[in-house]
Amino acid sequence: MVLRKAGTAAAAAGVVGFGFIGLVTMGTFAASGTPQQSANRSALSPGTVPAAYQDPIQRWGSLCPEISPPMLAAQLYQESGFDPRARSGVGAQGMAQFMPGTWPSYATDGNGDGKADVWDPLDAIASAATYDCAIAKEVAKVPGDPQANVLAAYNAGEGAVIKYNGVPPYKETQGYVRNIQAMARSFAAPASPTAPLEVSPQSSAAIYFAQTKLGTPYLWGGEGLPSQNGRFDCSGLTQAAFASVGITLPRVANDQWYAGPHPSRDQLRPGDLVFWATDLSDPRSIHHVGIYVGGGYMINAPHTGAVIRYDKIDTREYIGATRVTSDGAQALPTRNDDGAVNAPSRPGGTEPTAPARNQGGAQGGAAAAPAAPARSAVAAPPAPAGPSPAGSGR
Repeated sequence: MVLRKAGTAAAAAGVVGFGFIGLVTMGTFAASGTPQQSANRSALSPGTVPAAYQDPIQRWGSLCPEISPPMLAAQLYQESGFDPRARSGVGAQGMAQFMPGTWPSYATDGNGDGKADVWDPLDAIASAATYDCAIAKEVAKVPGDPQANVLAAYNAGEGAVIKYNGVPPYKETQGYVRNIQAMARSFAAPASPTAPLEVSPQSSAAIYFAQTKLGTPYLWGGEGLPSQNGRFDCSGLTQAAFASVGITLPRVANDQWYAGPHPSRDQLRPGDLVFWATDLSDPRSIHHVGIYVGGGYMINAPHTGAVIRYDKIDTREYIGATRVTSDGAQALPTRNDDGAVNAPSRPGGTEPTAPARNQGGAQGGAAAAPAAPARSAVAAPPAPAGPSPAGSGR
């Protein structure tokens, strides 16, 4: 999609390109070895959650020690892409993808209007956290990582986690736990504004691929196919650049936003993806992406009629950056032909298990649900001590 009010292209690629190879090499490896963010960090990174949901996810994600706001955000994104009207093919409903038979047991009035509505996003957020914490009580005596056990029970059922004394040996469940905890790092704020982020060792090669496409005419929907004469749009270029180093990114820009943690402007390193949005408080409005190369410039496939080129990143609609990681990219959900998120799958083996009782990817369940908490007894988590951080293009 067109990069709105993009900075003026470099007067000559040779001038702007001077020193980029050295800059890329230095920027890629100077910070290598720095620690990754923890998936359990309590604060949400600004701009990762739509502003209307930032405070509720921050609050309800702190309902019990076994969950966290980034983990809750990752679950909601995996289930629905933050779509409050999401409906799965098997009947799961709302942002948290509750089945109608499960909803009454965990329905929580998250917005204080006196009722709990599965289609209301604030109620869905509160109910998802309530459900997570109910599961946490059921598997509290199971050894190992408490959060991993909750996620495993969420996918495969408490019975399976208790039976196997931890995450059960189901490919789907192990993948679900791994993906949610990896994706939580994409939603987690750094421990401090100056906390370093690990730099991807694939950055230089991804940039090299993009540099070989400089001067190529832009094509809306372009993925570099022979039938497209090797042309790209913005997210097609970034997808192909990382595919060249073995990392599979989603097709559109606002899904690529979640492929890793989010460095601040002064933490940018060559190889980071940089993004633009029409609403800086809502990442669902992201419409453009480029590959940062250093010095305030990116490699950019800007719009129809232009060619792939170097452009400045500091423009009005710049929303932030993502440092792509293999785990982060692998954790991202897929979408169907209508653009709706495909919910995670549940174990499909022949051995009976106690499957999770909500979520589009874990339908049904023979096991009885834990005793439903009385809605009046579900207390809202305390308000945060300070103000919350401020919260599909091609």
